[in-house]
Amino acid sequence: MTTKSLQDTWAPESICFGCGPANDKGLRIKSFPASDGEGLVCDWTPDGHHHAFPGILNGGIVGALLDCHANWTALWHLKETSGAEVPSVTLTGEFTITMRRPTPTDGPLHMTSRVVESKGGRVKVEAKLRANGRTTATCRGVFIAAPDGHPAKTYWEQQLAARES
Repeated sequence: MTTKSLQDTWAPESICFGCGPANDKGLRIKSFPASDGEGLVCDWTPDGHHHAFPGILNGGIVGALLDCHANWTALWHLKETSGAEVPSVTLTGEFTITMRRPTPTDGPLHMTSRVVESKGGRVKVEAKLRANGRTTATCRGVFIAAPDGHPAKTYWEQQLAARES
């Protein structure tokens, strides 16, 4: 595993609530390629203001964690399989979460993700959120390479240009 997350490497000025390193009030997740080369991994620790009720993580935060982590999985997959020097931004097209049990906030959470299908610029990803060794939530999403002219792609390209200067 590298010491610098994909977010810190490719989007250090991103303001995304879930994964933007530059959003001081965001979740600021850090995703890394898995050691087995299959998907990404992420460890994240909740703060007290992330509670739904004492000791349990808010479901919207669960969704944001899994959405951003899965989205980065698709982005990384497209970069690696295309041989591109830099990744292109991906957008959430579909996203479904299954809450398996309450997610405790008493320690670090662990996310894993993997690509289950990829065709053109559409990537299906499955991800899991685990706490204390137990799966608390899963997701399945379809992530799409942003087309030219899309505001997210324009923003992404500006971020990459700033990174290079």
